[in-house]
Amino acid sequence: MLDLPPDHELSLDAVYAHDASLPTDFGLIVMRPAKSNRVTEGKWQATFTKLLGVPMLAKITAPGTAEAGDIVWLDSKTLLIGHGYRTNAAGIAQMRTLLVPKGIEVIAAPLPYGSGPSTCLHLMSLISLLDEHTALVDLPWLAVESVELLKARGYRFIEIDYSEGETLACNVLALGEKRLLALEENAKTNAKLRAAGYDLRTFPGSELCLNGGGGPTCLTRPILRG
Repeated sequence: MLDLPPDHELSLDAVYAHDASLPTDFGLIVMRPAKSNRVTEGKWQATFTKLLGVPMLAKITAPGTAEAGDIVWLDSKTLLIGHGYRTNAAGIAQMRTLLVPKGIEVIAAPLPYGSGPSTCLHLMSLISLLDEHTALVDLPWLAVESVELLKARGYRFIEIDYSEGETLACNVLALGEKRLLALEENAKTNAKLRAAGYDLRTFPGSELCLNGGGGPTCLTRPILRG
């Protein structure tokens, strides 16, 4: 585990390190968050990972916006990107320009209005991939085309308990080999995951996660794809 050094340009949102960059097999893509106080996060992550010897592929530039919380690798050759208030059409177009020539299919997934632009609604607010064949989903909030795409690719769904949607029940971090990390507040969803055979560990998230709207996946940023 590596810690990004603090800096006066970073806000408290920087604790949700997932959003500001995306590792690919071709190098790191530095995101350009839509939230103004987060724009500098990409720069600092790029500087830090360069010191570690991680190659950089490109940066998303204006007018594009993109946040990695909207981006899900369905497999090594397919990237699903949520199109909403955090990642716009120009950002998705730049991702497509970068990755399609390298053999990566980039698919846009429309996101719902939800509570509007002030809310941090990411694609990963609505889906967490638990393994290569299973997705934890907030099904009523996913677009029909996204649901059908996942089904066509052979994913089975575990639905969250919908009474826990507001407490980030869908934000679960997969650690491999059926191990998961989740918030202890979502007891009903956690029970579903354990019943499905997952080794689920939890931690209290009332301060670090629920206050800022970022769950276990948001708190991590893998910097290399294995």
